[in-house]
Amino acid sequence: MNVVFTILAVLIIIASVFLTIVVLLQNSKGGGLASNFAAGNQTFGVRQTADILEKITWGLVAFVFVVAIVSSFVTTGNTKGGMDVTDQIERSIEESRPQFPPVQGAPAQEAPAQEAPAAEAE
Repeated sequence: MNVVFTILAVLIIIASVFLTIVVLLQNSKGGGLASNFAAGNQTFGVRQTADILEKITWGLVAFVFVVAIVSSFVTTGNTKGGMDVTDQIERSIEESRPQFPPVQGAPAQEAPAQEAPAAEAE
């Protein structure tokens, strides 16, 4: 399952880089990087180029959204025995504690006695 998560994470990163490039290419009110590509605008026309870039943007956004949700399901299905992450951490802490052998000939240790609350004098 770890390989699947890695592949999904790489896909999200690649799609995010493409999304950044497409957003920078779009023509904003102040003129974006798309205004520098005059040949593309002459071939498709200004409106068609903007439509294509907008469709690519929404497609990449939807792709990142869907892959992020799928990867969250992949990671939740990756827990051992149905435990969540905090249970796994607590179990690993318990397992990593050193186990000391009992001391030979020493009396068993008892829990310290608790003092009874003092009775108040009236």
